[in-house]
Amino acid sequence: MVVTSPQTLAHVRVPARSIESVLVNRWARLAIPSLSDLFFLAILGWVFMSSGSAGWQGLLVDGDVGWHIRTGQYILAHHAVPHQDLYSFSKPGAPWYAWEWLTDVIDASLYSLAGLKGVVLMAGVVIALFSTTLIRRMVWRGSHLFVAMIVALMGVGSASIHFLARPHIFTLLLLSISVWMVEADRARPTRRIWLLVPITMIWTNLHGGFLALIVVLGVATAGLAIERKFSNAMRYAALTAACGAASLINPYGYRLHQHVIEYLRSDWIRNVIQEFQSPSFRNENMMQFEALLFLGLMVAALSFRRGRVVEGLWIVVFANLSLSSVRHVPVYVTVTAPILAAEISEWWRAWTANAKKSSLAGIINGMAADSIRQFRRTSAWPALAVMALMLIGRPIPWPTDFAPEVFPVKMVHENEDLLLNSRLLTTDQWADFLIYTNPAQKVFVDGRSDFYGPEVGNEYIRLMNGQWDWANILEKYGFNAALLPVESSLSQLLKMRADWRVVEDDGKRILLVRAPQRKPLVP
Repeated sequence: MVVTSPQTLAHVRVPARSIESVLVNRWARLAIPSLSDLFFLAILGWVFMSSGSAGWQGLLVDGDVGWHIRTGQYILAHHAVPHQDLYSFSKPGAPWYAWEWLTDVIDASLYSLAGLKGVVLMAGVVIALFSTTLIRRMVWRGSHLFVAMIVALMGVGSASIHFLARPHIFTLLLLSISVWMVEADRARPTRRIWLLVPITMIWTNLHGGFLALIVVLGVATAGLAIERKFSNAMRYAALTAACGAASLINPYGYRLHQHVIEYLRSDWIRNVIQEFQSPSFRNENMMQFEALLFLGLMVAALSFRRGRVVEGLWIVVFANLSLSSVRHVPVYVTVTAPILAAEISEWWRAWTANAKKSSLAGIINGMAADSIRQFRRTSAWPALAVMALMLIGRPIPWPTDFAPEVFPVKMVHENEDLLLNSRLLTTDQWADFLIYTNPAQKVFVDGRSDFYGPEVGNEYIRLMNGQWDWANILEKYGFNAALLPVESSLSQLLKMRADWRVVEDDGKRILLVRAPQRKPLVP
């Protein structure tokens, strides 16, 4: 009988060696899911399939996706991007540019193949890929696995305020990939960094957030110069210029840059559009962001002290942007979360340096060390899962229309002819849905706040709030129908007028029409 001591058993790790020996085989690596794959699948399940969330329908709570789909259909039908307005009667024929035309085409193509299911599935996959790249970057930087998991989930929670089927999800994914490429290049310079040039060209036509990459590269150039790494600074200055030049390859040229900059600098936009206002720390998402923000400022101070100027500047610059506009919170998370995870991991390792392997800290460190390799590879499971979702219909509740809790779906479909033949007043979000329902529908304003600007935009705000000149604006645009929230000030004012009557009222939305004006009798 052979007696083996506990000390000997502690050094025997047959399962770990068995798994590693199996994974030497290429087909085994494809067939056996990694922890990275499970994280990807968990994000899909957590965000879109959990019973406590809005599910896939939650990606459609912003009506902008409606006109993005219809604009993509226009581009595919005419083989050209629009240069004039397609949807309004308040600015008919005015110059308009579909800045995110490539996303519009993707949305329209997926919609023609699978309806709204195709649009939301693509959005969900992009969001899950973004979340996976975030934690993979942390692992690549040598972060403790459990620290990486916590910071990544906080980052995903913070960024989830903008988890919508809109073009900006491409910015989240491409920015995460691009910053990873910059981090890898700073660790070991290679020519692969120049792939950012064609990435920028594609990104520019997907979403205006490509400017975030220009900022990342510009800040890196300045930081390297401050660190007195002048050759690297010159290299990144050239890369910044090349990416800037690549961004000019779009249907509108330099006018795209003018528009995006004016849009971001507009005081009117910042004052009236909620997502451009400063964050309000009153919900779980923003409390997670608040924690990452405070950690970021601490890490920035340490980075400057250690001479890591580039990382310190990235944190400070994007923290400032996120505090000025909640829209930039996901951008701050994308750029800085891996930096924070790496620094927290160093704090943890220093604190547990003398911990015994049998202690709680030692066991946690051992588990993390054993599992970290499984976060550095990808199997076929994510692709297979996406393919399965593409093929599966029921019982998954795929959306067939916009959320009836948010949009007047039933009322619009029942009164489609009346609305189409009216000069309709409705909210900007509901107008997006009306454009989706029927592209021939003309609206007063919709979600394109950059197109309408302060002149029409302020009239819309005063009219909806029943302010001093609301009746004059009503006459100016000749409205003869109104689809409004029941509790709105304007719906109450119209109900009191003799020349307006209620067509339908479901307790949440109200449809009113104006009686035809009678011509005076000729004596």
